[in-house]
Amino acid sequence: MAITQALCTSFKSELLGGFHDLDTDTIKIALYTSSATLGATTTAYSTTNEVSGTGYTAGGNTLTSATIATSGTTAYLDFADTTWSSATMTARGALIYNADKSNRAIAVLDFGGDKTSTNGDFTIQFPTADASNAIIRIA
Repeated sequence: MAITQALCTSFKSELLGGFHDLDTDTIKIALYTSSATLGATTTAYSTTNEVSGTGYTAGGNTLTSATIATSGTTAYLDFADTTWSSATMTARGALIYNADKSNRAIAVLDFGGDKTSTNGDFTIQFPTADASNAIIRIA
């Protein structure tokens, strides 16, 4: 099993077809264990090998403050950081998906190793919102 960071291929096609409205649709992030297989070919959210634990609900958190911007010839998307409070769990990666569009996959995040919280905050901190670093970029 492996988690490979990627912008999902199906998302790229759906974006060109006008399927997603990323600043108004409900975008969520779900956490996964090291047993998950996620990558560019992931097409939709699944509960298979999703994290379970105190402070975590299946389906994950809703991402807020979606901001679409451009810089030079690059368009990018940013979200507010998200936190599971008082959580006890271990996650290896995450899936960003569109809950308003049949849970279609957007992007896979690979944490590079297991990340654990024990009765504490588990936070996803998104990178700087710019053309070089934002979590989702189209150049």
